[in-house]
Amino acid sequence: MADPRGFLTHRHRELPVDRPVPVRLQDWAEVHAHRAGHDDDVVMVRRQASRCMDCGVPFCAAACPLGNEVPAWNDLVWRGGWEQAADRLHATNNFPELTGRVCPALCEAACVLGLHDEPTTIRHVEVALAEEAFARGLVEPQVPQRLTGRTVAVVGSGPAGLACAQQLTRSGHTVVVLERDDAVGGLMRYGIPEFKLEKQVLDRRLAQMTAEGTRFRTGVTVGTDVTGAQLLARYDAVVVATGSTVPRDLPVPGRGLRGVEQAMTYLTQATRVVHGATVADQVLATGRDVVVIGGGDTGADCVGTALRQGARSVTQVEILPAPPATRTDADPWPAYPRILRTSTSHDEGGVRVWATSTVRVLDDGTGAVRAVEVEDVEARDGGFVPVPGTRRELPADLVLLALGFTGAEPGPLLDGLGLTRTPRGAVARADDFSTGTPGVFVAGDAGRGQSLVVWAVAEGRAVAASVDRFLMGGTALPSPVRAGTRPLAVPAR
Repeated sequence: MADPRGFLTHRHRELPVDRPVPVRLQDWAEVHAHRAGHDDDVVMVRRQASRCMDCGVPFCAAACPLGNEVPAWNDLVWRGGWEQAADRLHATNNFPELTGRVCPALCEAACVLGLHDEPTTIRHVEVALAEEAFARGLVEPQVPQRLTGRTVAVVGSGPAGLACAQQLTRSGHTVVVLERDDAVGGLMRYGIPEFKLEKQVLDRRLAQMTAEGTRFRTGVTVGTDVTGAQLLARYDAVVVATGSTVPRDLPVPGRGLRGVEQAMTYLTQATRVVHGATVADQVLATGRDVVVIGGGDTGADCVGTALRQGARSVTQVEILPAPPATRTDADPWPAYPRILRTSTSHDEGGVRVWATSTVRVLDDGTGAVRAVEVEDVEARDGGFVPVPGTRRELPADLVLLALGFTGAEPGPLLDGLGLTRTPRGAVARADDFSTGTPGVFVAGDAGRGQSLVVWAVAEGRAVAASVDRFLMGGTALPSPVRAGTRPLAVPAR
């Protein structure tokens, strides 16, 4: 285990200091600069790793769908065994540099130390270890020693599709990833702002996958550019990992006014421009009063993006009441607690409004939005009841809808492969990720519904095992989850 007295010697959590708000609002670089090899940062990471108690039952590992061997790599980091630690880290997670940046850290919520003290900084140790591994040249392509002669098409290049592709490529299968966008990465490419995930981090891992033999084809829309029948004829297996991409809308009067946009449209455009693209009629927050409807991570990303674009004001509206500051009896350990969390975007500015419902969007007389009419609500009998006398207007000439997603996109892709959607909008599948069409599997948000990056990676690894078994009659690949596995708790988005 790590230092037996580490959690007593170092009682408090330590995290790197974020870049100052006035500085980071002037650019799109990550809020925290990951300084691999920097003496002070390395010492702090090893000190924090020493706080791991190596519990008899590692609830941190149980809470994470990947089953990360947290105590093992904490011990190795504390001892300075970076190569061995990196091996243990990558044994369960294809992309720790991604999950260490954007995962809400289910593991930390389940840390036994957190029962009576401050939990271990598992997520930061994870990302710091990943960065050290890259800096020290420990992340190398794992080229298969033999090819099986079997071919697999993976449709979609988000974390589920990429994890599946990497596992199958390393097993000797010939894998092609088909992506309809102009670059690989799915939501990670354009949906997550640069200040949370710099795209060079993603490109670095894609370079490893290319060297291993995974093939990438962008600008290919399955269902039109290539049909489902053609895929089934060309490949021995097909994995659908297209995500949950249908945005939830806001059915209120005034929804169709100019200036009311879906959050993902806004975020995607902003990230494209950051990377040098020209976007016609880009939705910009510059000099505008912005109202973000939706209190989850996507809404917070809109806040940070609007502030960097120079918005006059930013207000984030959430229909749920403000969560408590600490865990309550309603969220017993080790479940992921619903507590108040402040993102780096919230630290940068803007106002958060809780327990507030949108009544309608108001017209300025020209067909554009001028304000949002809202009212306070109380949770009652499984719904929300308006509080009389609380209606008011929030000035707005840009309204961003960050209300989550309702399922996989229907259309020729699913129809061509003979796939159906469940009443909740996900693609129907069995526990082993297979579908009613032989040789076709579904993984990630497309089959699970909107979820977290760690669940996408876990399902990508698990579906790879199912595909390998289908192709070869058996498999040595790990399968951390089943399609029907549910988490201890799902963080709100």
